[in-house]
Amino acid sequence: MEIRKVQFTGGSSYVITLPKEWIEQEKIKKNDPIGVEIQPDGTLLVTKATEAEPLQRIKEFSLEGMITDPSYLFRLLIGAYISGYTTIIIRSNERLPPFVRMVVRDFTQMTIGQEVIEETDTGITIKDLLNPIEMPFINTIKRMYVIVKTMHEDAMTGLITKNRALVQDVTARDNDVDRLHWLIARQTNMILSHVVLSKKMGLSPGMAVHYYIISRIIERIGDHAERIVDNALPLLDKDLDPKILDRIVKASELSVAIFDRSIVSFFNNDIKKSNRNIESVQTLESLCEDLNNLVIQQETLDAIALGHIIESVKRAGEYSADISENVINYLVEEEMPVRKKNHNSIKVAESNS
Repeated sequence: MEIRKVQFTGGSSYVITLPKEWIEQEKIKKNDPIGVEIQPDGTLLVTKATEAEPLQRIKEFSLEGMITDPSYLFRLLIGAYISGYTTIIIRSNERLPPFVRMVVRDFTQMTIGQEVIEETDTGITIKDLLNPIEMPFINTIKRMYVIVKTMHEDAMTGLITKNRALVQDVTARDNDVDRLHWLIARQTNMILSHVVLSKKMGLSPGMAVHYYIISRIIERIGDHAERIVDNALPLLDKDLDPKILDRIVKASELSVAIFDRSIVSFFNNDIKKSNRNIESVQTLESLCEDLNNLVIQQETLDAIALGHIIESVKRAGEYSADISENVINYLVEEEMPVRKKNHNSIKVAESNS
């Protein structure tokens, strides 16, 4: 760390010199505007970025013998998207292989705001058309919550009623959760690298990271809804013990109730409810353990599938408790008291479980 003394000039101005190495690295010239932002911890952030919109960043991928696997190309595109690149270019000295256009189509359908703006035999250019300010974090989290909650409820309904179409629809909705989570990951990276955008969205970098962590947990809870239906499909044609199914439904209802309360405590910044919610997981774990002892008496294949369903129900509740833990960690770190509900608060029907 360099130590520089504050100078007093003109009878009213305090001045400090900037490191020459930084000036040259950022190519700053005389009379160029510099942004100065006061941070919550009292430090000052000095930045060249003074515009409200993020800088245009371009990522180019060359196919020349390097990218031949469709899955690899898709992961690269997702990585560029999450990193915050505004333009993605795929180039080749020869005609693009057919798989490239298929991957690009899947990518633009699975992400928000990405569109192909130019396409030739040897190259494709993808442009981000979404203004990140138009998609507030809080709205995205709420939408993820609603989707994931209904996924778990419909997975149980489909299992009990043997509704194959409903069960299969749960898997389709998991893609919606993924694309929303990727959007939050992208916006988080953009905020961390562009302080003006952070101020424009009314979200500190620390809060953006907090939202990202919550989004990641919700995405995992959604994954377990998908695992439930994957294991439920081979059971739809079986005559299962009604008592076991009834107990699985009750365990799922408790798991969803924990998820409900975790989201409520998150939006309401309620540290006490978060703590009580974490303690309720023990009841769920005990219920799932008793269920496992019952299912091992079933036929082997049925017992395995039911065991996986019970495990996913339990894991969904445990991940929900992780949300409450993160709420506590964040509120303690920020030294924020329990606040009154605001316009961002949400309400759910509290379970008596």
